[in-house]
Amino acid sequence: MTAREDAPGPRSLHAPWRQQYLESLGPSEAAAKAKADKTGTESGSFLLDYWQHPEFDERNHVIVRNQHGMILLNAFPYTGGHLLIALGEARPTLLDYAADQRAELWKLTDLAAELAQRTLQPQGLNIGVNQGRAAGAGVPTHLHVHVVPRWAGDVNFINVVGEVRIISASLDVMARRYRETARTLGH
Repeated sequence: MTAREDAPGPRSLHAPWRQQYLESLGPSEAAAKAKADKTGTESGSFLLDYWQHPEFDERNHVIVRNQHGMILLNAFPYTGGHLLIALGEARPTLLDYAADQRAELWKLTDLAAELAQRTLQPQGLNIGVNQGRAAGAGVPTHLHVHVVPRWAGDVNFINVVGEVRIISASLDVMARRYRETARTLGH
């Protein structure tokens, strides 16, 4: 379904493939909490679990980690090279962090943007925060920033008509590329 050409307001782009992911959030969070209650090993936030287990950084596609937070590849990317930035301390909203913590989050975001620019040379970047479930936060208990590399035509007919998103490089290959760039930048 498309918007009428003469209809006021923005045209709608329907993304039905996201609905399954959005509907799975409630049950997956409940399952993670039940598992955490039984085993005491998982927090219910993959970001917090990744933070607490640096020994699995390579497997989890963590690109950079410092004493405050980490930059990692999104396992469900909108485009190839989609990065997530999160502080180690899980809080649900930006203002739940102290000013110095927010500054550290933005320093990591600056680095993530530089990594994306240098590694992939995209034509643009989307940088944003989805705060709260209604705003699209996949992990509403652990605020994180998205850095999404963009190219003209990266969303095209195949996404809309075929309901398929094409990601041209595996997470392992993309992680290697990003880590090489991070090393050249001294991280």
